[in-house]
Amino acid sequence: MNTGLVLLALAYVLSQFFRAFLAVLAKILELDIGATPDDLAFASGLWFIAFAAAQIPIGASLDSLGPRRTAGWLMLLGCGGGAAVFAMATGPALIAVAMAMIGVGCAPVLMASYYIFAREHPPAQFAVLASVMVGVGSLGNLVASYPMALSAELLGWRTSLWGLGALSAMIALAILVWVRDPAKIEGEAKGSLGQLFKLKALWFIFPLMGVNYALPGAIRGLWIGPYLTDVFGADTGAVGLASLLMGIAMISGALAYGFADRFFPSRKWMLAGGAMVTSLATFTMILLPAQSLVLSVVLICAIGFFGGGYAVIMAHGRSFLPPQLIGRGVTMLNLFSIGGVGVMQFASGRVYYSYAGTGDAVLPYVMVFLLLGCCLVSGLFLYLFSRDKSD
Repeated sequence: MNTGLVLLALAYVLSQFFRAFLAVLAKILELDIGATPDDLAFASGLWFIAFAAAQIPIGASLDSLGPRRTAGWLMLLGCGGGAAVFAMATGPALIAVAMAMIGVGCAPVLMASYYIFAREHPPAQFAVLASVMVGVGSLGNLVASYPMALSAELLGWRTSLWGLGALSAMIALAILVWVRDPAKIEGEAKGSLGQLFKLKALWFIFPLMGVNYALPGAIRGLWIGPYLTDVFGADTGAVGLASLLMGIAMISGALAYGFADRFFPSRKWMLAGGAMVTSLATFTMILLPAQSLVLSVVLICAIGFFGGGYAVIMAHGRSFLPPQLIGRGVTMLNLFSIGGVGVMQFASGRVYYSYAGTGDAVLPYVMVFLLLGCCLVSGLFLYLFSRDKSD
């Protein structure tokens, strides 16, 4: 890990933080500026949609300009500027604008490191390196839980956001100075999106990529706070602790998948098995949504751990990519992953709103989890037709 990759890892910590911190601030923002769970679902979904939409131009930029300028400038303008807009927000609309800006700023960070891994390291190392980057970056999930709740209580959420904006700008400037672009290969063919979609092996990987992270991402990024508060009466500290435990489970799962990829005989069936366990935990929570706070937190942590196969699914898709399509290929896979979370955030917000007026505190969350679980099962079914390949 050289200085440039360390800076990209720090930037990815911030990316993970920004996609998850709204869950902890849900009640504070509702009391302060009137942002309801539905408003925050929209804002969180907008982060993921903006992040996903940026992947196509980012893929082309990685292949042409390289990771240094792509990641550095977008993070400076998107994360630094978006955090400032968030800190000045007086209503839900500005929260949504800020989250969209931050989404664009975070969009190139992980893909920049994956581009470097794919161009400068042997294919057999990609899954481990990618998983370690996800595991390290997921520390942002931990900071977005209890420490963020504590900072919001002690310093105020506006001051906390100003500090995050300054930190983002500092890391972005450091990326522009220290990240080094991989050397271009003389005579290398130019890639295109048309060539990418001719790779039929990717067609059955895209569906699982689109739903695998959507379930733990939606729960950790948005629903864990309102669910535990409304169903079990959990306070901010309890929500922060539960979010911290889920964050630890997600980090552990990402690292476990990466290292298991070196030894498990079938990449495809390892991923399929993990998705099956995630589905089982989700439907158990649907059947027993208000049984106990401890059981729900255990099931949420199981979803975080076994839903942590993102980097290995990425490696599965990466194994079919020629050198000239690496930038476009990894960003397209990431588009499906992050786009899936964004779509699920929007859809889950609508589902919650549809059942919120029934007078039943549990039913809206049961329906949200049912939507997420059914989508995961559908993506898993299509993935079963994919071609297995290990590096």
